[in-house]
Amino acid sequence: MSGLRIKNRQIGEGKPLVCVPVMEHEEGEIIREITFLAKSRADMIEWRVDAFSNFKDYNAVRRIFETVSPFLTEKLFLYTFRSKKQGGETETDPETVNDLHDLAAESGCVDFVDLEFFAGQHSREKIKRLQKQGVHVIASHHDFEETPAPEVMKMLLEKMCMGGADIVKLAVMPKSRKDVWDLLEVTGEFRDENPDTPIITMSMGRLGNISRICGESVGSCVTFGAHKKTSAPGQFEMNCLGEILDIIHQSN
Repeated sequence: MSGLRIKNRQIGEGKPLVCVPVMEHEEGEIIREITFLAKSRADMIEWRVDAFSNFKDYNAVRRIFETVSPFLTEKLFLYTFRSKKQGGETETDPETVNDLHDLAAESGCVDFVDLEFFAGQHSREKIKRLQKQGVHVIASHHDFEETPAPEVMKMLLEKMCMGGADIVKLAVMPKSRKDVWDLLEVTGEFRDENPDTPIITMSMGRLGNISRICGESVGSCVTFGAHKKTSAPGQFEMNCLGEILDIIHQSN
């Protein structure tokens, strides 16, 4: 099998994993949501730390890790600071983002760190540094304005792949059905040409919701579903999403 195998989950083959974002603002709410999702059918939990009102208090971040760590022995745990430009809740300086990534790598409970590959400089070096600290890296790029031309999307994916990421992720906003089909075609082509690098893609919003359920056919290995709050437009409720994926998988 190609791809990654972590916590008895195969990433990059078969049915896409369901990842559920935690978008709560307060420490107690974050802990309650993560512990709830740890008992749910979600395969992966994403803590969107940019939604945390106190993310600059590193001791508070550490407390959350220490509290939820015992519940995450079976669930994959993704740690993300999403910049406002790419759909996040807030903005901060690059040094703080780097510090937050280091906190995640040091926590012992984070499996993946999301890194916005084109948001700053020296992304390749940052990926290597995080991997040496013991976490896997998802190199990501989000375009909330449009869907780039197919050759541009392919170029973005290839650059993230060449940067050494464990997984590459591209999310785009469609303006037409053709935009959606273009993304799906690029996804399949990239997967065929890079079988050892798992890929996550999605076309956001209602127009692109088909992209969130057809990953097994085109090669996208993770799809995002919502519990209390969505982290991007077009996300299905997590249990409904899981049921749809089960039906598609059983028909293959």
